[in-house]
Amino acid sequence: MPAPERMLAHLRQAVALVSATPGRRGHTIALENCTEVLVAGDLHGQVGHFQAMLVLADLANNPTRHFVLQEIIHGKFRYPKGGDKSHQLVDLFAALKGQFPKQVHYLPGNHELAQWTNRPVLKANENQNALFQEGVTEVYGPKFGPTIYAAYLDLFQALPVVIRAPNGVLIAHSLPATRLLALFDPARLESETYHAEDLQPGGSVHSLLWGRETTTDAATNFLRKMGADLLVSGHIACNAGFATPNDRQLVLDCAEPPAGFVLFPADRKLTHAELVACVKTI
Repeated sequence: MPAPERMLAHLRQAVALVSATPGRRGHTIALENCTEVLVAGDLHGQVGHFQAMLVLADLANNPTRHFVLQEIIHGKFRYPKGGDKSHQLVDLFAALKGQFPKQVHYLPGNHELAQWTNRPVLKANENQNALFQEGVTEVYGPKFGPTIYAAYLDLFQALPVVIRAPNGVLIAHSLPATRLLALFDPARLESETYHAEDLQPGGSVHSLLWGRETTTDAATNFLRKMGADLLVSGHIACNAGFATPNDRQLVLDCAEPPAGFVLFPADRKLTHAELVACVKTI
């Protein structure tokens, strides 16, 4: 682990760089200077999967390639005292954002929203929020742990919830349930400051990050509302590392091997079949 003071500086710099990302409007980003996009599935603390994709991304030699990480926190890896190690991947993102501020993006999921808004996520009778905070304190100690934890929450609040590629591909953690789509307002995502109701069940941000519908109608109606053609999402476990539940959507999952990701051209329109053909696993 880096020295606490250094990690805190990385995190605070990452918050500033996320907020200053070219193409940002509120909590959305329209990617600029972009010919390719590599999107990871939900990582949930899988540092090894991240490292393998980072090598494949080869950002230094591909300045118009963008790398999108999805849902980083709340994983299965533990410290000796039981704390969650997944904050390590947030630390790696913060350092990478400093190195490639225009090319690297972090797309939060329902787990980041839950951690930031203090709405506990329970899995196998364990409070994932508490385990995450315990892991931070276990590594950075009682002196720096709370300050670094607060910086994580600042980062989660600043992250974009929607990323648009130039060719009409939309990247989001999920999509609202059909029963909530009429209430979903894309304009609320373009505000720098969230309204409290947007973060509550039924609100635009909450429904975007928690929905699990995968029907063709749900994806088509959501994309129409967003002014996009195809959707790359996460949030759903996929035994093969990816799934194609309908002809408008691609679901990626990196939480377990095989880990699914997609590297697609962003400088021309794609069919769903062409997008799916770009999927790879590790």
